[in-house]
Amino acid sequence: MFGTKWNAFFNPEQFQGWGKKRQYFEGWYFKIINAKEDKAFAFIPGIAFDEQGIGHAFIQVLDGKKCSSEYITFPVEDFKPNTHHFDLMIANNHFSEAGISLGLENIKGHLRFKGNVGWPKPWYSPGIMGPFAFIPFMQCYHGIVSMDHSIKGALEVNGTSISFDNGRGYLEKDWGTSFPSAYIWMQSNHFSETGISFKASIANIPFMGTSFVGFIAGIWLHNKLIRFTTYNRCKLRRSFANQEKVEIVLEHPQYRLEIFAKRPAATALASPIQGAMNGKIEESMTANLEINLIDKKTGQSIFQDVGRNAGLEVAGKIEEIMV
Repeated sequence: MFGTKWNAFFNPEQFQGWGKKRQYFEGWYFKIINAKEDKAFAFIPGIAFDEQGIGHAFIQVLDGKKCSSEYITFPVEDFKPNTHHFDLMIANNHFSEAGISLGLENIKGHLRFKGNVGWPKPWYSPGIMGPFAFIPFMQCYHGIVSMDHSIKGALEVNGTSISFDNGRGYLEKDWGTSFPSAYIWMQSNHFSETGISFKASIANIPFMGTSFVGFIAGIWLHNKLIRFTTYNRCKLRRSFANQEKVEIVLEHPQYRLEIFAKRPAATALASPIQGAMNGKIEESMTANLEINLIDKKTGQSIFQDVGRNAGLEVAGKIEEIMV
């Protein structure tokens, strides 16, 4: 068991919850957009245990275009993660970095992923959490499995076959006890050119009896990942959200990143509170993210574009993370 936990720690895409039976959740977020961009789904497989140790596996399905969701539960025994790499079975549903196979009542089919863009994970900074990954008992941990990849395959949804050939996908995960009391999350990998992806999260992070506003963001641009994080000398200059819009400004030693989003219609999803999936959050998959990346030395914009089909969540006591 120790070897399995040690291997998983340095590979955050893998299942992290070995031996966890109380106040624990873990879930992966598979974002799926077809080539026509008229179909958008998120599939969220995971497992959850409440404070009494009562648990269940689940697959949460979000139809981003119809603004509908479904939460499907399974016995804990149906949750079967691989001990050596990210490969997960929930009943007859299969999830991995290479693709998914679904055998749900209303959704069936197989999708394959290619050209996955991972977040670097050297031993001293295993994934997007960086050195915070080494701190035990944090409320929530986060991992990026693939910033961007192409899709091949089809799904039968309510009896209708949908091709996802040449579509785009994104894959991340969370694990811990609860989501933060306040956070903003956004992501898009649909820009004017393929091969560009952006993700950002800002959250109120409990830490040693107090809390701080933490952030992690990255833009994959021209085969280079530019990171804006709490731990790499970046600064959060603006964090604002209301019912209509979101504004974020981050500064890197070399770059300034400005993000603006309008908040479209959203869909309710289940979220973890002390391991139990009793919370509710609202997510949109149809937002547009206006991105402006500026070279601080020259003052010139080196990337300015609009990310389509963007995932956007604004949750909790947002005043806690206003800057």
